[in-house]
Amino acid sequence: MYRFKYQKAASVAEAASLLDGAEDGVYLAGGMTLIPTLKARLASPTDVIDLGAIDGMADISVGDTVRIGALARHAEVAASAAVRGAIPALADLAGLIGDAHVRNRGTLGGSVANSDPAADYPAAVLALNAVVHTDRRTIAADDFFKGLFETALEPGEIVKSLAFQIPRRAGYAKFPNPASRYAIVGVMVADFGAEVRVGVTGAGACAFRSAELERALAGGLAAEALADVTIPYDGFNSDIHASAEYRGHLVAVMAQRAVAAAIG
Repeated sequence: MYRFKYQKAASVAEAASLLDGAEDGVYLAGGMTLIPTLKARLASPTDVIDLGAIDGMADISVGDTVRIGALARHAEVAASAAVRGAIPALADLAGLIGDAHVRNRGTLGGSVANSDPAADYPAAVLALNAVVHTDRRTIAADDFFKGLFETALEPGEIVKSLAFQIPRRAGYAKFPNPASRYAIVGVMVADFGAEVRVGVTGAGACAFRSAELERALAGGLAAEALADVTIPYDGFNSDIHASAEYRGHLVAVMAQRAVAAAIG
């Protein structure tokens, strides 16, 4: 690691002020991306501002939506009776992230703000039509993910919480990398009655909604409705783990499994 100044913020306002006063500062939530990046000397910030001590930013509540604080750990979301009672698929998704160490350190806000192409939560943000609440504004799910490690967040903007709409039923399925447990492809399907939303992660530069899958499921949630769906894979990720073509195939397969999970 390079040397940096570590500071712990007691409030969102203090965190923003500390970042404004830094030459090249970064926020630290769970650190599951930032710390390995620092260890590999791929980043050299002058200041690291820890958000972990800010009160209220890990709270979970259920009303018209499931609202989860940005600092809620994956393990907390997975174990939450409130989340499981309202959106079981979201609790299931959180329980599939990484390993026990990652689930007990990584945060919802950090995962979403990072927009890693293989992260699990972004599929849920899109499928569950979430609203991202920051210290400056609210951002709709469909406007949030912009590209590889790129979101609609402005410099210094802090994710405070996310509000997930509660569907009639939903399901998540992923094909994990056997070592990292990142999603080679992950698909969440959410049935809201008037519409079905499908969020896909792992396949492209960032999470996206699949128009092909949503059209196929518009008539009702049934795995057989997806039997003949072909997913265009131009522009999909291609690496040592899976080709773009294979990821295209996996999107359709994981969607069928997600539908089965939702109705089963």
